[in-house]
Amino acid sequence: MDVVLKYRGRVVTPPDVVFIRELIAEHPDASRRALSKKLCEAWDWYQPNGSPRDMVCRGLMLALHRADHITLPPVRWVNPNPFVKRARPKHVVVDRTPMRVRLGELGPLTFRQVRRTDEEPLFNGLIEEHHYLGYTHPVGEHLKYIISAGDRPLACFAWSSAPRHLGPRDRFIGWSAAARLSNIRFVAYNPRFLILPWVEVRHLASHLLGRMARMLPSEWEQVYGHPVYFAETFVDRTRFKGTCYRAANWIYLGQTTGRGKDDQTNRPNRSLKDVLGYPLTKRFRSLLSED
Repeated sequence: MDVVLKYRGRVVTPPDVVFIRELIAEHPDASRRALSKKLCEAWDWYQPNGSPRDMVCRGLMLALHRADHITLPPVRWVNPNPFVKRARPKHVVVDRTPMRVRLGELGPLTFRQVRRTDEEPLFNGLIEEHHYLGYTHPVGEHLKYIISAGDRPLACFAWSSAPRHLGPRDRFIGWSAAARLSNIRFVAYNPRFLILPWVEVRHLASHLLGRMARMLPSEWEQVYGHPVYFAETFVDRTRFKGTCYRAANWIYLGQTTGRGKDDQTNRPNRSLKDVLGYPLTKRFRSLLSED
């Protein structure tokens, strides 16, 4: 099969290019956004939650345009990039009285998914102020949790779409390149986990990790229309040992290369990190390896 372009897992063939040209010709007054939605409809190209993949489709069409395979209409509107001018999260006011109790003395713990709620600024502010990496906006599909005892926040979790390429994880799962492209959406990445600094409760971190792992598949499916089967995270060994993850039965998978996803030099430019993973179902390998 002749391939004109591969973009985010989508293979574009010469007949596809002809179809897109005809679509553009049939709708001479349509904007790029409108054309991408029409192409998604024609290709039945939708996210698991039913929304069209029009942003990815616009990127694909732009790549074809830049390679002179198609000619898109002129740009009509450039949306301001919220990531360029995104304001840093503001300082939040919470009770910072030291909490030194046993785990069993905390009482019932509440896990609240706060993305797109009034509590999201609280999550962002706590991460910005107290996590050593600060706050960065999660990539792709993502969830944010605040865990509280009564009305006092204890911890924060962030979960997001997983990196597309990660050698230790890919070798551990044993999936093919095609299966990885199809199923990477079923892997959740834990970029932030914070126990607030005034909370000193032994075994709290591993306890929360265990409960979070049991909740995550159904919580993800409720928001995005599909579950997740595997969770992963990085641990910077220059700062931490990953003790709480290991106590919660997370598995050491290997180390990163220290190059980052956009590396062009093939030389380490950051600290090496341990890669830890946690199967969210016993069938994770078979489910993730389906082409």
